[in-house]
Amino acid sequence: VLFNMIVEVPRWTNAKMEVATEEPLNPIKQDIKKGKLRYVANIFPHKGYIWNYGALPQTWEDPNHTDKLTGCCGDNDPIDVCEIGSKVRSSGEIIQVKVLGVLGLVDEGETDWKIIAISVDDPEAQKIHIDDVKKHKPGYLEATIDWFRSYKVPDDKPENHFAFNGEFKDKDFAVEIIKSTHEHWKALLHKKANGGTINCTNVLVSGSPFCCSEEDARSIVQS
Repeated sequence: VLFNMIVEVPRWTNAKMEVATEEPLNPIKQDIKKGKLRYVANIFPHKGYIWNYGALPQTWEDPNHTDKLTGCCGDNDPIDVCEIGSKVRSSGEIIQVKVLGVLGLVDEGETDWKIIAISVDDPEAQKIHIDDVKKHKPGYLEATIDWFRSYKVPDDKPENHFAFNGEFKDKDFAVEIIKSTHEHWKALLHKKANGGTINCTNVLVSGSPFCCSEEDARSIVQS
C-alpha cells in the first residue's frame, strides 16, 4: 500500500516547517506563533524530530467532524506522516512510502493521526511491518510515543494523550483513516465542507471551483 508523502521536516532538525494551508498553492513555510518562528524543543535524549516528518497530500482532518474513534474533531491539517527509513530527507521532497500503521494522538483536544511509514527505497521496506518495527528498529516506537507525549511540555503545555492507550494500529486500520481524510479533502475542494480560512487554489482537481490555470499558478509562485 503506497502513498506519496511530502517531507516537511527532515529528521534531527527543529524548525517547525509545514504546509501553509492558508496561503495560495500551500507552500511549505516555517510556522509562526505570537510573531516568532516556531521550533520544537529537544526532548532528551532526542535531537529535534526523530523521523522524517511530513504529510499526505489530498487529505484533511476536518475540524467540523468528530472522529468516532477519538471523540475529538480533526486538527484542520493534512494527515501527518512519520517516515522511519534510514535516510535523512529534504524539506519539500516527495517520497513514496509504504504505510505500516497509525498512532492516534489527541493534541490539545484535537484528533491528530500520525501515520507510521517507511520509504519504499529503504533496504528494510519490503520485510518490515508495524509488528516488526520493534525487532528491526528497537526502541523507535517507544521513542515515538514518548516524543509526542512530551514535545509541548517545554512550552508550558500539558502532556498529550493517545487513543487506544497509545497502541499502534496496523496497516489496514491506517489505510481506512487515510481514505476517510481523503473523502473530507474531496468535500473541501468541491465546496461541500467549510474550510474556513484554508486556501484551496489548485491546478489539478477537475470540477473544483478553486481550480486555476497553470499560468495563474505560475504567477502566484513568482509573486
